Amino acid sequence: MARIFCIANQKGGVGKTTTTVNLAAGLARIGKRVLVVDLDPQGNATMGSGVDKRALELTVYDVLLENASVAEARQRSEKAGYDVLGANRELAGAEVELVQLERRNQRLKTALAPVDAEYDFVLIDCPPSLSLLTLNGLCSAHGVVVPMQCEYFALEGLSDLVNTIKQVHANLNPDLQIIGLLRVMFDPRITLQQQVSEQLKTHFSDKVFDTVIPRNVRLAEAPSYGLPGVVFDPSSKGAVAFIEFAREMAARIERLSA
Repeated sequence: MARIFCIANQKGGVGKTTTTVNLAAGLARIGKRVLVVDLDPQGNATMGSGVDKRALELTVYDVLLENASVAEARQRSEKAGYDVLGANRELAGAEVELVQLERRNQRLKTALAPVDAEYDFVLIDCPPSLSLLTLNGLCSAHGVVVPMQCEYFALEGLSDLVNTIKQVHANLNPDLQIIGLLRVMFDPRITLQQQVSEQLKTHFSDKVFDTVIPRNVRLAEAPSYGLPGVVFDPSSKGAVAFIEFAREMAARIERLSA
């Protein structure tokens, strides 16, 4: 049975897509079968996995509107070693179209069920807003991984996200929980980042992953080559950290499932 996780944060620019594709590549490296679902109309997770969003005949948009199955629409990212259910600008229109449909927030969950046995992990890259797309992701997932920078405003955004997750848990998806907080773009030389990191550990204790993803140029360069950083430069600090994070994530999920 696949374990399904949203990579979510209502604040933009915190590294959700970088986390999604590099965690996927890291899990693939340690032998896991992975599907990445791109729920962001910008299609960055699609492009960052080496799949050309402009050339896609079928996308997650077709899957949400039930015009195609996941098996028909998914693409293989050969270099990264995982499957991708891609997105492009068409997906922005799904917001409007989904409003009028039945089961509008359960569409993705229904679509993923037939391929459940084919994957160990499904990672959903959510847009930075609480939209019907994000809601589809949260209703499908067993848990949420929250990438966040150790900055003051990030703490404010986190409280909003925690409230959203509580509401979805109470009303729509009783399985949903926060799996963990991942500190990304971390620079230990900045005192404020160290202080916020300590605050996170104080408030959320064991929910904070031990792995810290450093600020790393190679991770930032990788998407322009259509590759996750883990594949683009496996020896870089960022890639090494993401492979370590993949191991920690897999171990945490095993403990939770036991």
